[in-house]
Amino acid sequence: MRFKRSSGVLLHPTSLPGRFGVGDLGAAALKFVDWLADAGQTFWQIMPLGPTGYGDSPYSSLSAFAGNTLLIRPEHLVERGLLGADDLRDAPASSAARVDYGRVIDHKRTLLEKAYKKFKSGSDAGARGDYDGFLQYAASWLDDYALFAALRDKHGGESWHTWEAGVARREEGALARAREELREQVEAHKFFQYLFFEQWLRLKAHARERGVWVVGDMPIFVAHNSADVWARPHLFKLEEDGRPSAVAGVPPDAFSKTGQLWGNPVYDWERMSSEGFVWWTERVRETLKLVDVLRLDHFRGFAAYWEVPAGHETAERGRWVDAPGRELFRALKDANGGNDLPIIAEDLGTITPDVHALRDEFDFPGMRVLQFAFGGDPRDTHLPHNYTHNTVVYTGTHDNDTTLGWLRARSEDAADGDEGLRRERANCLKYLATDGAEINWDFIRAAHASVADISIVPLQDVLGLDSDARMNIPASTEGNWAWRFREGALTDALRDRLREMTETYGRLPSQ
Repeated sequence: MRFKRSSGVLLHPTSLPGRFGVGDLGAAALKFVDWLADAGQTFWQIMPLGPTGYGDSPYSSLSAFAGNTLLIRPEHLVERGLLGADDLRDAPASSAARVDYGRVIDHKRTLLEKAYKKFKSGSDAGARGDYDGFLQYAASWLDDYALFAALRDKHGGESWHTWEAGVARREEGALARAREELREQVEAHKFFQYLFFEQWLRLKAHARERGVWVVGDMPIFVAHNSADVWARPHLFKLEEDGRPSAVAGVPPDAFSKTGQLWGNPVYDWERMSSEGFVWWTERVRETLKLVDVLRLDHFRGFAAYWEVPAGHETAERGRWVDAPGRELFRALKDANGGNDLPIIAEDLGTITPDVHALRDEFDFPGMRVLQFAFGGDPRDTHLPHNYTHNTVVYTGTHDNDTTLGWLRARSEDAADGDEGLRRERANCLKYLATDGAEINWDFIRAAHASVADISIVPLQDVLGLDSDARMNIPASTEGNWAWRFREGALTDALRDRLREMTETYGRLPSQ
């Protein structure tokens, strides 16, 4: 699918400011959308919206279909009469700059359980009809997710394959008994999802009214301890006891000398193909209810993926295994009425000609990242003069340092005698014809001025923040996904500067 010349900003909702320790779908989100629209932006790119498990990564979700209830706005529950104003007075002390997930999870869960009890009392008659409508809206996945979530709570978050054999293997009698035993807990999780979807879809509708499209992010793989693998184990390469027999990752690369061992179970693509890729068509259909455009993370895995035997401590001893990407995308297109799919291909990493061929066959725009551009080869595809129109350029992604942090790190390493990083820094400054004093805006200008159809900038780069604002360090397990921007950071001056640059390079929606 081809896109008009345009631009946008990357920011996950957890990074919004607010009083409850984590960004939510309330006033700050609406204000951010309005700021984007007034700055002439077409896209708001986010990370996956699913409920997170251990490590709090949005790329390791408990469900490919459910929403992250941490994002629910508590004030709206007061407005609905599902909470009292006094219920919000005990919010735990929290940093305005970082999410303390442990505190936030406990507090939000307490509020949601109170809201559920009030809902069950029938105090909001209108909510019952809306809720029943949501049960139909989410019928394809909600029952499995809610039972999984209730069972996971019962088992203290332990992986489903360690549960008693009957429910782990989904024996009909054991599942019936679990549904009866956990009836209230299952219903509560359905209600929590109702609240999330109600609030998110209202926010998304506001964005569309302001001319802002939401770009969502879909990881290629799902977490092992997820409702998806528990509910459909036959679609994954698993041992008889439910453990993965092989897991996903990437081979050694610029981010990690030993590769990245993600640990996600890999698909049994032969079985998926025999079922007509029904799970994938459902996944894409449901996700496109929540977002307008999909960025497919690790697109190269649809041509061939890196499979590592379970039990290995690093990803070094894996192998490339072919995947039926062409057949899958044909099935997805057919399920979309034969229409082109609104997909962006994250074609980064170890890329081979078959990956480009798959991307181009379906006319998906690929990605370029400015931070990868300055190794010294004038033919480097990440350099703006080598872009094609059907491209999305990023100054950096959620896996990169901020642009200011990136340059500072290279400056410090160069001062310590690292010749390679010294050259990279020098190449960058020379190419951009700058002294680096406002390197974030130099990067934004280069991205916006390029021929790439879409230019996306992390909010950290618009704000000119250093490495303290980095969202994620690949192959690390602590301290990620926690950054938040401070109230008042979105000034009129920044809005006007971003809009002016967007207009100068022909990326305003009206141009």
